[in-house]
Amino acid sequence: MPEYEFVDVYLPRGVSRKETTRLLTDHAEYGHWELYRLSLLRDGSRRVRLRRRIIRQVRATW
Repeated sequence: MPEYEFVDVYLPRGVSRKETTRLLTDHAEYGHWELYRLSLLRDGSRRVRLRRRIIRQVRATW
């Protein structure tokens, strides 16, 4: 079963769709994050949860 780490990003009401897209694209491209959940709140702000897979190194036995 893969393990993931999560990060929550809060975007206030004044942030446009274009800026939101750019921000999430940068997170995906440079931080290897993927969109897990996006919630549009009643006041117009967005709460975004991103995740990325944790890759564990297995020690080699000699």
